[in-house]
Amino acid sequence: MGDTPTITALLEQASRGDRAAFDQAFALVYEQLGRVASRRLRHEGVGHTLDTGALVHEAYLKLGEQADAQWTNRAHFLAVASTAMRRVLVDHARRRTAEKRGGPRVRVPLEELVGMAGETPDDTLLALDEALDRLGAFDARHVQVVECRFFGGLTEEETASALGIGLRTVKRDWAKTRAWLFRELHADHGD
Repeated sequence: MGDTPTITALLEQASRGDRAAFDQAFALVYEQLGRVASRRLRHEGVGHTLDTGALVHEAYLKLGEQADAQWTNRAHFLAVASTAMRRVLVDHARRRTAEKRGGPRVRVPLEELVGMAGETPDDTLLALDEALDRLGAFDARHVQVVECRFFGGLTEEETASALGIGLRTVKRDWAKTRAWLFRELHADHGD
């Protein structure tokens, strides 16, 4: 997934307020985002109200709201898109479970969640989101690694590029964060 000058140039224009350039850049990564969204939703089952196209389009709307964003390159754009997809999935899960508030939470280790966010129960996705919010209070970079790897479907190399950090740092952060989240998802927080 090498960065292409076309996308970088479009993102630079979009950073200066050119909405048409943003739309063109999004169109160039649309297929990749669709594949990621498809993987996330593949096992949701019959009756799920969010499909691949809806997830990508909702992420597009969230990205479009960031009028003052300073997009640097394709990798950076995909990292921010990963965060947007996380927000869409979590917002959707919240809406679906609104009537079930107060019920027991299902705790599942992150290792079981990786690569299958779309097939996790809404309560588990919400528990993961809450754990990431707690983690973000003291280490935002680790949250970004999870967003890129888990929600954005980026490889370790793509994540390193997107976040502007070394590959070894991504590997170390990913391992530490999975262990931390495993403990968090199994801890009793009085839910």
